[in-house]
Amino acid sequence: MVRISVTGANGQLGKEIRNIHKDYAGIEFTFYTRTELDITNKDSLKKLKESKCDALINCAAYTAVDLAEDEIDKAYAINLHAVGNLADYCKNNNCTLIHVSTDYVYGESNTPHKEYGNINPLSIYGKSKWEGEEIIRSTLSNYYILRTSWLYSSFGNNFVKTMRRLAVEKNFLTVVNDQKGSPTYARDLAKGIMHVIVTKLSNITGNKKEYGTYNFSNRGATTWYEFAKKIIHKSDPDFPIYPVTSDEFVTKAKRPEYSVLDCSRFENTFAYKIREWEKALEECLELLNVEST
Repeated sequence: MVRISVTGANGQLGKEIRNIHKDYAGIEFTFYTRTELDITNKDSLKKLKESKCDALINCAAYTAVDLAEDEIDKAYAINLHAVGNLADYCKNNNCTLIHVSTDYVYGESNTPHKEYGNINPLSIYGKSKWEGEEIIRSTLSNYYILRTSWLYSSFGNNFVKTMRRLAVEKNFLTVVNDQKGSPTYARDLAKGIMHVIVTKLSNITGNKKEYGTYNFSNRGATTWYEFAKKIIHKSDPDFPIYPVTSDEFVTKAKRPEYSVLDCSRFENTFAYKIREWEKALEECLELLNVEST
């Protein structure tokens, strides 16, 4: 029996893991919401000892990218110091840490990002997530860090749900068309995480654990504008959406113009084929349409 604890269980990724966890026989899950387990408070981690987990999936994060430019202490408290608490816990309790990070740790590029190059975060959010990664690497050897991008789900607040809502509230939309990246369906990321656990953390003799840092996003790349068109035109093909530049849509935090992830290391290491972002989006939209009827 492999025992898994999940922090940040009320976030979109945490809810996706909760949604699929019954598909994994022989794994015992314990889910912790922010109110049930405050990972910024080291004393509260005593609750984890009760579950005696073999692996800890950290889905908790401060993800308000623009607000982080003002709430620097809060961003670092969750994305760095709390991650340090979890790394210490895992070190002291022989537990593997699976931590979700972000494409925002990378700097500008014009080619897909590989895991070990071009680290130059442009925002407080990206910097806090990078330093959180570093504290894991300096504390543990038994960890998986998965960097993802443009995460969305039928749960929580995200770009897909925001675009659908705005298409109802407004007569037209303008969306940035000079930032390129890889949308990631949180359910696909959840399944990818579980694949790592099943294939690498089960007690199979001679099975290499392959710890380290990996990229995970759905295959392919698009712009926010093209992404929005796919989202809205699925149900309303005639809704007007217009492209704008980043200069016309100013945000407090700087976003990278090119944030596509090269996920070949994950696919090759874990023998896992990640599906295309259009296919994943289609599944999520169908689910949202069912939920809205």
